[in-house]
Amino acid sequence: MYELPYRSLPEMLKSNAQQYVDRIAISYKKKGQYQSLSYGALYERVLMAARGLRKAGMVPGDKVAIFSENRAGWAIADFAIQCAQGITVPIYATNTAKQAAYVIEHCAAKIVFVSNRLQYEKLLTVREQLPLLEQVISFDLFLGSPELPVYNLYQLSEATYPVSAQERSELEVMIEAVKSSDLLTIIYTSGTTGVPKGVMLTHANVLFDAHYGLQKLEAFGMNEIFLSFLPLSHVLERTAGYYAPLMTGCHVAFCESVEKVVENMQEVGPTVMVSVPRLFEKIYGRIYEDVHQMHPLRRQIFHLAIDVGRKYILNRYITPGPIGLLGLKYRFFNWLIFRKIRARFGGRLKYFISGGAPLDKMINEFMWVIGIPTFEGYGLTETSPAVTLNSPWNVRFGSVGTPLPGTEVKLADDNELLIRGPQVMIGYYKDPEETTQVLRDGWLHTGDIARIDEDGYVYIIDRKKEIIITSGGKNVAPQPLENELRMDKYISQACVYGDRKPYLVAILTPNLERLIKLGQQHGIDYLDVEDLVAHKRVHKLYAERVQLLNAKLPSYQTIKKFILLPRDFSVDGGELTPTLKLKRKVIYSKYQDRIERLYLDNGSGSDGYNKADNGGNS
Repeated sequence: MYELPYRSLPEMLKSNAQQYVDRIAISYKKKGQYQSLSYGALYERVLMAARGLRKAGMVPGDKVAIFSENRAGWAIADFAIQCAQGITVPIYATNTAKQAAYVIEHCAAKIVFVSNRLQYEKLLTVREQLPLLEQVISFDLFLGSPELPVYNLYQLSEATYPVSAQERSELEVMIEAVKSSDLLTIIYTSGTTGVPKGVMLTHANVLFDAHYGLQKLEAFGMNEIFLSFLPLSHVLERTAGYYAPLMTGCHVAFCESVEKVVENMQEVGPTVMVSVPRLFEKIYGRIYEDVHQMHPLRRQIFHLAIDVGRKYILNRYITPGPIGLLGLKYRFFNWLIFRKIRARFGGRLKYFISGGAPLDKMINEFMWVIGIPTFEGYGLTETSPAVTLNSPWNVRFGSVGTPLPGTEVKLADDNELLIRGPQVMIGYYKDPEETTQVLRDGWLHTGDIARIDEDGYVYIIDRKKEIIITSGGKNVAPQPLENELRMDKYISQACVYGDRKPYLVAILTPNLERLIKLGQQHGIDYLDVEDLVAHKRVHKLYAERVQLLNAKLPSYQTIKKFILLPRDFSVDGGELTPTLKLKRKVIYSKYQDRIERLYLDNGSGSDGYNKADNGGNS
């Protein structure tokens, strides 16, 4: 059996408002400066907003949507909805008007919080699709349209009127009535495989995951400072980067935007962050780009430091053994090099938590070497999210760790990972058929292909539906190949294709900063980026980079041809989900003609590549 630290998240907030009344709970940027709310002040703001929701006609069980970037208003609105016994339905700030309308209509939300005019105007364009929508509440101040009246959070909260004793008593009775089995939230999946599904998670699901995830990490104190930059619409950030730290009296600072992560790290000096692998790939790439520009002697010293660091980490954490002189060498290089790297990120980071996608083993080792351990875990929206996690003294690079307490994992006959535990969702909203497809005999069928080693460490190989089966009958997992391609300094993103085809091809996007520098160094004459990526010398370079990977692979896994795009995949472009996963169907549909042209000559040619042409093939 397992125990929960609280009955509900509102009870947690109320308890911590008493226990940590003057401690900083959240910080947010306003007028160029970070401002803070204590646990006591946050609770008061939440009660005011909950009072306003009740006056606005919200009743227990109502679904209320939040269409916003991370900010203080998100936190206040979320807890206010819970305290008024409602159900929070987050919407990614990057969603289009059509995508937002689907969620609002499907869950029948009558009230929607928006961050600003941009999100409000999205709703305005789809007003006729939202007949049940009664009120829009904005975190920013602006005038709305008569077609869709908008109020602001201060008006809703009646912020100049403190919560009366009677109002407090009524609200706290509601808080006490919230049970652990009650529905906390409906989170709509980002839809990589089709129409978004509403994942129903209870207070018990999320409280279990936050509490036992903290236990797994072991080194988590109440004085930690979290910098929140992943969208709170994503369950990873919401549970691990928001609820978990607030559960233990920590401080959560909200990042201004993804683009300002490094700048905000310098300002806030976080000790812990939750991230997806893309940030670590950028950190790794930027550091090695700087190293490439160094004097040869300094470059040699850096590589020596990394070699020493890898041996030290191996001896200390992976296969514990005598440290001796190795420890002294590591401390020297830590003083000489690694502490200066950490200073770029605020200088106080103790560790990262990584999830959402596979983290390359080499990059994970590198983060540990420079003194910022990165604990990779695995989970799904359907599991609140954490299922497995590496921890300080139980880490295995390349794995996603071992299961949380009370959590069972096993493999089906086809090696699909199955999960059973208290964090597993109760089902998909209004979709019993899909629910019975994934929840069978008490086990959640994840759709992920995995292996489990003799010590219980789980390794994720690929998505079951994304496994490529070539026309020759070979099964190929595309993610490991894509990860290897992205490790190349000239490649930013990659998508491998080849299902029911005679060989594999790839769509690549360049690291434009490095490619432009290369063009300058080699005197390549071009008009714009599209002209640059179509240049024969550039295609020759990328053919050589792909061949470096191919040399390490069996023939059926090699990339025979590729397309080089002039820009990155993006959320706005439709190729990525808000959590930066590839939307393979969208990518294929978008570039279908060019992909199919790669198969016209069936791979003939001595070097396995087409000559560069206007189609962008090489």
